[in-house]
Amino acid sequence: MRRILVLRLGALGDFVLSFPAFAALRAHHSADHVVLLTTAPFVELAKASPWFDAIEVDSRPAWYNLPGLLRLRRQLGGYDFIYDLQTSRRSSRYFWVAGRPDWSGIAAGCSHPDPDPRRDFRHTVDRQRGQLAASGVVPAPVDLSWLAGRGPVLAGRYALLIPGTSMTHGGAKHWPLARFVALAGLLAARGLRPVVIGTAAEAGDAAAILAGCPAALDMTGKTSILDLAGLSNRASLAIGGDTGPLHLAAMMGCRTIALFSRYSDPIQARPVGNTTLLRENRLDDLTVERVAAVLP
Repeated sequence: MRRILVLRLGALGDFVLSFPAFAALRAHHSADHVVLLTTAPFVELAKASPWFDAIEVDSRPAWYNLPGLLRLRRQLGGYDFIYDLQTSRRSSRYFWVAGRPDWSGIAAGCSHPDPDPRRDFRHTVDRQRGQLAASGVVPAPVDLSWLAGRGPVLAGRYALLIPGTSMTHGGAKHWPLARFVALAGLLAARGLRPVVIGTAAEAGDAAAILAGCPAALDMTGKTSILDLAGLSNRASLAIGGDTGPLHLAAMMGCRTIALFSRYSDPIQARPVGNTTLLRENRLDDLTVERVAAVLP
C-alpha cells in the first residue's frame, strides 16, 4: 500500500470543481492510502466523501512562523506521491517544504509537471484532467449519491436564490439585491418557492427578499455544505453569481442560472452541469427581465 497525499485547500467553488479529479485519484489508487490536505471549512465534506482515507487540516502558517512550518513539514512528510490540485504559488512551495518528493503539479523541478503551456486558460476540470493524465491517472465516474439525500427536505417545488458573493472589484460581481427581490416575486408567481441560502452574513439580504416576497424561505446560516448539496439536488433551479454554492448546485445536477461579471471567466470557472450563463461587465447592467427570459 502506497501513501498518497492530495492538496486542495479551497475555496468552495474550486473544491467542488475538483470532484472529478478526486474520483479519478480514488479509482487510480484504490489499493492505496489516500489522504487529503485541505482547510477547515471542507473537512466535514471531505470526511463524508468516499474519496479519502484520512483528512489533514492545513493551518496555512505564515512563512516566518517556524513552529507552523515544522508542523506543515510533518504533515507533508512520508508520502510516496503528492498530487497538488491547488497549483498555486503557495502550494508549489510545499514541494520544497516536503523535501521534493514525487510530485504532480507546477512546482519547479517536480517529477510530474503539468505539460500544458495553456493550462491557465482552461477550465479547472479540464486543467486537472490534463495534469493527472501526465501521471497516468484517467477519468472516472463521479458518483454523488452520498450527497444527494443530505439536508432538510422541503415540500413542493423550490428555487435556490444565492444573493451573496464576493464584493471585490467594487461590487462588480454582485447582482443588486433589489433585483433578487423582484426575481423572487416572479419565481413565486410561477409556483417555485424562493429559498434564500448563504451564510449568516447574508441574513440581511434574506430579510429584504422576504419583505418583498413573503412566500420565500430564509435558510441563510442554517445549512452546512452537506445540507446545501442535498437541497440543491432536490431543487428545481438555483440562481446566483460566481460563488461556491452555485457551483455545488450545478455539480449536484440542479439547473442553474449563473450571473457572471467580467471578473468571472466562464472559460476557467463555468459551473459544471445544466447551466445558463448570463454575463455583463458589471452585474449592475444585468436586468431582471433578462434573467426572467431564461427561467424555466
